[in-house]
Amino acid sequence: WWFWDPVENASFMPWLAAAALLHSAVVTERRGALIGWTVFLALVAFSLSMLGAFLVRSGVLTSVHAFAVDPERGLMLLGILGLTAGAAFTLFALRAGQLTGKTLFAPISREGALVVNNLFLSVAAATVLVGTLYPLVLEAAGGATISVGPPYFAVTFTPLMAMALIILPMGPLLAWKRGDLIGALQRLAWAAGLSLVFALVVWGLFQPRQALTGAGLALGAWLVLGALAELAERIRLFGKRTPGELGRRTRALPLAAWGMTAAHAGLGLFVLGAVVETGLKVEAARPLEVGQTIAAGPYQATLRSVEIIEGPNYLAESATLEVEALGGGRPETVRAEKRFFPAGGQTTTEVGLSFHGLDDVYLVLGERRLSDSGERAWTVRMNWNPWARLIFLGPVLMALGGLLSLLDRRLRTVDTTRRKRSPA
Repeated sequence: WWFWDPVENASFMPWLAAAALLHSAVVTERRGALIGWTVFLALVAFSLSMLGAFLVRSGVLTSVHAFAVDPERGLMLLGILGLTAGAAFTLFALRAGQLTGKTLFAPISREGALVVNNLFLSVAAATVLVGTLYPLVLEAAGGATISVGPPYFAVTFTPLMAMALIILPMGPLLAWKRGDLIGALQRLAWAAGLSLVFALVVWGLFQPRQALTGAGLALGAWLVLGALAELAERIRLFGKRTPGELGRRTRALPLAAWGMTAAHAGLGLFVLGAVVETGLKVEAARPLEVGQTIAAGPYQATLRSVEIIEGPNYLAESATLEVEALGGGRPETVRAEKRFFPAGGQTTTEVGLSFHGLDDVYLVLGERRLSDSGERAWTVRMNWNPWARLIFLGPVLMALGGLLSLLDRRLRTVDTTRRKRSPA
């Protein structure tokens, strides 16, 4: 999944800016504040989207995900970006003085929490932008060629987002204008405690045990349980309420509230999947004869057969493997192929993928060779990716939260005009 490829960054930057825009717009909508900042973020998110199109299609970036190498199209996209973004930011600079709100709020408030959220998201987007464009600028300036990879983003981006995610569950529990931080922390105490217990239990089950993985598990659980804690506060779950009253309060919640809970919980599930898959995945590779077995993590795969097949425009070695848990269980048959395309002279691999609960098991067929016994063998690589399903389930839940919010029928408007009182 994510490995900081420049083309992936091109789509990630506008996502970060749009996430900041969404939370800033909440403050503008509810309190009439941050009006200029909200407009500015809208322009930034749009400009980064256009920049992404330029980077992906112009050929200035080297990536397996680049769609085309077309300098003429890239020049056209660059011109469109310069025209639209330049005109928009020029107009914003001329009119920014008119986009000021009169609403004041304390640093410890829901507005303050959303401002901190915006700060971290914006700086995180800037770090990704610098890491993506710095090699291009350096090459254009002096001809030096460098690459910026995961180590840079691990040092810059990860701490910023970790701080933002730690603060995230506190914001919805703070009041508008002036909040009670101690009270919000007290209402989140049970979520924090359960998060630590969950992290310690899961951390103890995996080998090897890594400190950063344990911290990431606690952070993901904190997001999920924090979202549920905010929902419990809305329906007054922990007060002296009858079941009928709790049911009425639950049914009365607007769809936007359910959407926020789903989105924040989905983010927590994604963090859990990303942390476990990154820190605890296991890879194994060895040559296998037919009938031999390879193991990675709690699973093993047995090579049953390899045959030559002919596709519409390729020839392939197709391997049949059986995947099962080390402790026993029903084996699952998967196929992995190595394809050769005569027309282009290219060789590709088709991964055999086996799903086991939240885990993924990847099987890749490599080169054919002779084993030590003189028999034909094939190099097989096996990857165990624990909790990889959460990497996809989390964003699906986030998207569902957005859909629920869009379906909310409430008309939410902000009246920033001053009405003159009548003489009466």
